[in-house]
Amino acid sequence: MEKLVLVGEGVFPITKNVNGDNIVEEPQTGLHIAGTIQGEGKLVGTPSLFIRLASCNLRCIWQMEDGSYCRCDTSYASFHPDVKKTWDTDDIVALVKHNIGEMEHVVITGGEPLLQKKGVADLCKKLKDQLNVHITLETNGTLFDEDLAAFVDLYSISPKLSNSVPSADKLNFYKEEESGASKYHHEVRKNIQVLQSYVDFSQKHNKDIQLKFVVGKHTDSTEIKEDYIQKINNLKKKDILLMPLGATHEQIEKSNPLVLQMCLQHGWKYTPRIHIDIFGSKQGV
Repeated sequence: MEKLVLVGEGVFPITKNVNGDNIVEEPQTGLHIAGTIQGEGKLVGTPSLFIRLASCNLRCIWQMEDGSYCRCDTSYASFHPDVKKTWDTDDIVALVKHNIGEMEHVVITGGEPLLQKKGVADLCKKLKDQLNVHITLETNGTLFDEDLAAFVDLYSISPKLSNSVPSADKLNFYKEEESGASKYHHEVRKNIQVLQSYVDFSQKHNKDIQLKFVVGKHTDSTEIKEDYIQKINNLKKKDILLMPLGATHEQIEKSNPLVLQMCLQHGWKYTPRIHIDIFGSKQGV
């Protein structure tokens, strides 16, 4: 049996444990029911359960137009995944089974799920075989695995622009020491071959895909076009989404006008971050 290391809430939001017994603690949504909504991308607003994996091979810290910094909004899963637990994939499936209710969507996110690709492939196969749910895989687009891709319905890929590179000033601001992931972030963050593999696989096997770029600076549109779109064959405009940089209402308000303008100028899709609108920066929602 395969195992996975989950972080934070692991499977969320839930109201029952692996045995189907009620959990005393109320979900972080504040609702007395399992599930939340997908806050971003093509399936925004879709009722879903989330599975969050620990660790990431990147250390994203962005800079906004006003010079302020904004790091990964799930840094507890990537920078310091200290509240983590190892699960058997059968137990994760049991949690989903007891909490899925009338929902049909499961989102596997991180961190970076592809760092545990063998276990994630096993989990996805079991979710498909036993529950036949729709599976979204959220990934930074630096890793690809065909065995895993076969069980996924939507590849939600967030390629990282150069603004995400954790410079010394950014690391100092957050009191972070340079690590292997931060040191090699710039070399790892962009992998056109991997992105092409996702595009090719999605078209060959009738899968859905979205490239979701976090935008915080005026120069980002040029980078998106020249470093990504022009280098990826058969990428469709409908699959290119822009998302405002920010982990709080205030930060999103700053970057929103810029993102809207880019979308209108280039014909790209805009994606909101509804979970932040509703819940703020809270985990487990």
